[in-house]
Amino acid sequence: MKKIFLFFNIILAVIIFAFNMCYAETSGLWLKGITSGLFVVLGLLNLIYVLVNKTTNKKFPILLVISLTIAMLGDIILNIHFLAGAIIFAIGHVFYLISYCFISRFRWLDIIIAFAIFIPSMLIIVLLPMFDFGGIVMEIVCVVYALIISFMLGKAISNFIKERSITNFFILLGSFLFFFSDLMLLFDVFANVSIIFDTLCLATYYTGQTILASSIFVNHTTKQQ
Repeated sequence: MKKIFLFFNIILAVIIFAFNMCYAETSGLWLKGITSGLFVVLGLLNLIYVLVNKTTNKKFPILLVISLTIAMLGDIILNIHFLAGAIIFAIGHVFYLISYCFISRFRWLDIIIAFAIFIPSMLIIVLLPMFDFGGIVMEIVCVVYALIISFMLGKAISNFIKERSITNFFILLGSFLFFFSDLMLLFDVFANVSIIFDTLCLATYYTGQTILASSIFVNHTTKQQ
């Protein structure tokens, strides 16, 4: 059964990459919805694998699938209403953070690392003259969003520092790519910059989500060894 689910993980990852490429070329919202839906399908597939094998720690995979689902909704709505999409994404980051806490409990180190990430992120948002947020409200939203995602990434880094497992590496890599994607989105939406930022945003976002969805499978298989 392990080999079968590993095969489907690889196949779905390739399909997600293909749809990501198609969306990058056409920018069709329906393609974006399918691509986002596919990483949720990957997460659900791995959740089924966990449930079938009757693992004891079900909270991490369940919460991670919820996080992926919220991210999918945020990804779609972002193209319809940016502020609403950003709020949904922020809620998703909270669920990611909580799911990581079921890998390793929340510690003071998580907060220290989170603020080490947040402070330079906030300074970039507030001080770089190239950004045009169209008003103080959106700028505040971006700062608050940066705080939330910094805690998500900070927890992933902290978990990996505590235990250098394959699961924590997947979570760290996926979270970093998610963070980097949002940074590229910030430049793409609020600064007059090259289209390369949009390309990097898409490439790292879907790669990061695919890795996070796969971390459910990795976590269970490594626990069995």
